[in-house]
Amino acid sequence: METPTPKSTNLVLILDFGSQYTHLITRRIRKLSIFSLCISGTSSLKTITDLNPKVIILSGGPHSVHSEDAPTFPQGFIEYVESNGIFVLGICYGLQLIVQKLGGVVDIGEKQEYGRMEIEVLKESGLYKSGGVGSKQSVWMSHGDEAVKLPEGFSVVAKSQQGSVAAIENPARRFYGLQYHPEVTHSPEGMVTLSNFLLNVCGIVPEWKMEDVLEEEIKVIRQVVADDDHVICALSGGVDSTVAATLVHRAIGDRLHCVFVDNGLLRYKEQERVMQLFEKDLHLPVTCVDAVEKFLGELKGVVDPEKKRKIIGKEFITVFDEFATKLEKEIGKKPAFLVQGTLYPDVIESCPPPGSGRSHSHTIKSHHNVGGLPKDMKLKLIEPLKLLFKDEVRELGKILNVPEGFLKRHPFPGPGLAVRVLGDVTDGNALEILRQVDEIFIESIKEAGLYDSIWQAFAVFLPIRSVGVQGDQRTHSHVVALRAVTSQDGMTADWYNFEHKFLDDVSRKICNSVRGVNRVVQDITSKPPSTIEWE
Repeated sequence: METPTPKSTNLVLILDFGSQYTHLITRRIRKLSIFSLCISGTSSLKTITDLNPKVIILSGGPHSVHSEDAPTFPQGFIEYVESNGIFVLGICYGLQLIVQKLGGVVDIGEKQEYGRMEIEVLKESGLYKSGGVGSKQSVWMSHGDEAVKLPEGFSVVAKSQQGSVAAIENPARRFYGLQYHPEVTHSPEGMVTLSNFLLNVCGIVPEWKMEDVLEEEIKVIRQVVADDDHVICALSGGVDSTVAATLVHRAIGDRLHCVFVDNGLLRYKEQERVMQLFEKDLHLPVTCVDAVEKFLGELKGVVDPEKKRKIIGKEFITVFDEFATKLEKEIGKKPAFLVQGTLYPDVIESCPPPGSGRSHSHTIKSHHNVGGLPKDMKLKLIEPLKLLFKDEVRELGKILNVPEGFLKRHPFPGPGLAVRVLGDVTDGNALEILRQVDEIFIESIKEAGLYDSIWQAFAVFLPIRSVGVQGDQRTHSHVVALRAVTSQDGMTADWYNFEHKFLDDVSRKICNSVRGVNRVVQDITSKPPSTIEWE
């Protein structure tokens, strides 16, 4: 389903020029109750004008404006924003683009500025309304080039302690620039600066709220799905697919048909728990398909992680196709739509930034491929969450009366425990051991009141045995690893630093309760260099 074109006069549009922090700008602005979207910095002028923004932010990026392949906004951009009274804020590389394109000079800085840096406000400006001239603040710099001559009509608002331009403005032309990153937590007063700019300088009314998102999505779904159309949704038991299905169910009722597949790779008592939620709490029409033997049969003897994923993906498609065929016989027509719980970070990550050497989409309307779905199904996509971040999905779920305990669940990988059993998942009783260990770990985290402070926690079954002593006897048993991380959105992550007593207690519980385990280790690697999951 095509995403409706936002026509809000309060839209803040971010043009992404490749900064690792770009998605943070979107998040920070939405925290101010202002709707923001991020698209490629080299999007066509038509894409930009169709979105009808009130403010455009030019992001940072790893490039130099002097490079031949340096990305830039489209031809006619300056004329468009000035003739339509659109405010423009350049951040880091974005500031340098403004300076260069409007007749100023950007050069290689005599002293490069990376990391924390103090700046001083030199001029009264709406950017620093609360501080005033002479006030200082710590910010996060990341640039080698610098503006050495400003375009006509521009003035320096703030300078760094090394004397470089840190902020500029031309209120008459509605152009502003920051040479640092206000969106990162290392710029403690950055949110205040963004708020000053958007609320005071640009005059945006902070009125974007999740209730409006829900109302708009229901309206769009009802417009697109005809009165006799049927929709199918594969429920994983995760937050995203559950919230998406609940929203669509509210829009079209029991013409939504959900399927939950037990593939033998689920967590401890997962089928019982999620089916109870679907049927008794959310009243969703769900069919549970028992495909344990089918999946595990195909996975027998497979140890390569990528092969595991492909096999699981293929089997899901087979089961899903069989469900759709059976449903068609029951309702007398083919289902027309497929619901997916795609989130905004998925959209951002699927559109590589300009200058990366990879192809990228120039529009927010591009969809993910539904990996391997049979072509003859010809299902159109409904992705009601595709402009939302994870925390926003949880907020939407609350409005839809999805139980809060479920909304706070940690993410679970699509291939399930197959990527947490290193090696052959069917070897011995690896899956059962892992389920028990994982349950003890998660329940211990909840009992300690730590669950909501952790982005994701889980256990991993390692393909090794170690010597131990249990009950005064020598053992040669399995080793399991515990993994817990903190994160904002899963793009980067830090390992969670448990107290030693907690780890000691959990280790004892696992070794005393789970037959076949005599050693517990902890993974203390951040992302990067590792990924969150082991496979």
